[in-house]
Amino acid sequence: MDIDAVKSSYARWAPVYDRTFGALTRAGRHATVRYINSQPVESVLEVGVGTGLALPYYRNDLKVTGIDFSEDMLKKARRRVDEDALDHVADLRQMDARSLDFPDDHFDVVTAMHIVSVVPEPERVVSEMARVCKPGGKIVITNHFASDKGILAVVEKLSAPFSELLGWHSDFCISTVLANPTLTVVERRSLPPMGVMTFLVLEKSAHVVS
Repeated sequence: MDIDAVKSSYARWAPVYDRTFGALTRAGRHATVRYINSQPVESVLEVGVGTGLALPYYRNDLKVTGIDFSEDMLKKARRRVDEDALDHVADLRQMDARSLDFPDDHFDVVTAMHIVSVVPEPERVVSEMARVCKPGGKIVITNHFASDKGILAVVEKLSAPFSELLGWHSDFCISTVLANPTLTVVERRSLPPMGVMTFLVLEKSAHVVS
């Protein structure tokens, strides 16, 4: 999926996102934020913040930065921050996740909720998430990944040619995320609905002192 397809897809979905995909991905958002809130961390980057559905649930003492490529989504997120007085949201910025405008080793936690299967060059996005995460910090990802058997695997393969219309890759493989050599799996479990979503916690390896 190229960046223009992503832009047009999310401009199309932005008005109804909260009631459609937002409802489908609720369990993943809540699992992610609960995990982050339980950690002794201060700074969080949410990649693909969308309309800001997760923003009200972060701990008040966190410093949360959100980025998204879609200005249509960000407009709704900024409105949510203003209306709900979410003082823990430090910044919301338009940005391409393939080239994050942040220094190396900058955030305690970097999270991406249901976006790695919609972005172009997902390996590059995961690499950028790892780059801006502090050594020993966590990458928290929730997403749908391709099934290897059963009726769901058949449906995913049939849906794959329509990825640009749907706005996501139904046959996205988890190996794309797990291939980054700086990241180690800490936790992996299935989420509702019907176990089709996956919750992943990855830890960035600490720098080796020579």
